[in-house]
Amino acid sequence: MTSSTPIYLDHHATTPCDPQVIEAMLPTFGEIFGNAASRQHAYGWQAEALVERAREQVAELIGAHPVEIIFTSGATESNNLAIKGLARRREGRDRHVITSAIEHKAVLDVCGRLEGDGFEVTRLPVDAEGLIRPEAVEAAIRPQTFLVSLMHANNEIGVVNPIEAVGRICKRRKILFHCDAAQSLAYLPCPVETYGIDLLSISGHKMYGPKGVGALYVRRRNPRVSLEPLIDGGGHERGLRSGTLNVPGIVGLGAACELIGRRRPADAERLANLRDRLLARLREGLPELIVHGCLEHRLPNNLNVSFPGVDGDALLTSLREIAVSSGAACASATREPSHVLRALGVADDLIQASLRFGLGRSNTEAEIDRAAEVTIAAVRNLRAAAEVRGALSS
Repeated sequence: MTSSTPIYLDHHATTPCDPQVIEAMLPTFGEIFGNAASRQHAYGWQAEALVERAREQVAELIGAHPVEIIFTSGATESNNLAIKGLARRREGRDRHVITSAIEHKAVLDVCGRLEGDGFEVTRLPVDAEGLIRPEAVEAAIRPQTFLVSLMHANNEIGVVNPIEAVGRICKRRKILFHCDAAQSLAYLPCPVETYGIDLLSISGHKMYGPKGVGALYVRRRNPRVSLEPLIDGGGHERGLRSGTLNVPGIVGLGAACELIGRRRPADAERLANLRDRLLARLREGLPELIVHGCLEHRLPNNLNVSFPGVDGDALLTSLREIAVSSGAACASATREPSHVLRALGVADDLIQASLRFGLGRSNTEAEIDRAAEVTIAAVRNLRAAAEVRGALSS
């Protein structure tokens, strides 16, 4: 980072590719360029070997079997394949899905599409801390329920849902459980067997891997999960995702998963300390700030806060030294207030005055202290300017 480059604190939107991941990918842009589906010669065999090694690396991170890993273009496609692919197998049968009000749009919009096809969807509300209660999931189950889809950790407020308890409920009630783990895997374990997960969505660029690649875990036994493919042609990935495999991206995803397996506990502890340092510094200078979401059950790298009495757009414009987000980065093209914060009952003016800090591996204490300093100064300056304008207009 140069002196003119903002401090990057938007790791929920995307993470930089780790140098070790880049190193693992480099041969696939040169000497190992084959199509992994070319089974007739050594070029294809080399590429296939790399893909299968990556499949093992992804599977190991979540406690799955390699054959249960289907490579996709990212968590959005994985969510679509999991939910739509399962729904299309429900011809004339049970047609009720349970999800939550704070899911990523890649789940909520898919569920909305199902409703247009005649399915019923229950969107569970969250409590005041942004959490889904397992008893609420169980109470929503009907005889027609075939799927529960809940994220492991929220991309805006960082709250971590009790998915292990939800998984036990789903197993007992014989309902399939899909979990979007795009935001959590870099920082939290998510063993699919222990947690009773049947379908799990993974994204490379949220875990220090490349963009444009992800995976979907599809349980093969107890029970065997059957999906209808969304893309036909060629029968790649057990027939569930046709198309020439993105070998460089897949290799990068595998390397990222292996690296996380070694680094995750230390990364999580360090980031939690940095996050707490940031919050303490902000509270010292701006004691009236409001934290959104549960601090106890939360991603170690997430902080979502509002600064009452400040215009959010003006605040973001003032923060040229740091790269942060207001609301969900994936929905930044819209001007609507965050659906996640609204689900918590946060007023629109506080939503507009909210910032999401997403810390990452490369952040230092000096950067965190500077980020707090410039944020405090920007908020104070904006409030002072608002007071002047108010005095002049009175």
